[in-house]
Amino acid sequence: METKDKVLELLKNNAEPMKAAEIAENLGIDKKEIDKAIKTLKSEDVITSPKRCYYTCE
Repeated sequence: METKDKVLELLKNNAEPMKAAEIAENLGIDKKEIDKAIKTLKSEDVITSPKRCYYTCE
């Protein structure tokens, strides 16, 4: 499973928006990898950012 798939699954299962550092901590993956996955998911319009530095799945 790719990092972006793991990030997407975590955001779908979490009701609250999360910061990249929180996602990295939950998944045990380096924050830089999480940032790359978030950038990809945002460009695909799969996730949104309700406020700065927080991400959630639609």
